[in-house]
Amino acid sequence: MSGAMKATLLAIAIVLIGMAGSFIWFVATWDKEAEQPIGFGPAFETNITEDSRA
Repeated sequence: MSGAMKATLLAIAIVLIGMAGSFIWFVATWDKEAEQPIGFGPAFETNITEDSRA
């Protein structure tokens, strides 16, 4: 394996480790109470009648 290939693989490994570490940090520091749940937003009202479908 040449030096350039080793440097490329090392760079790829550093990027992947950085991405995994960033994700772990994001999840570990997530403040659940600071965000509004997505599933509990206001529902849209729809008024579909038989006359309006035509």
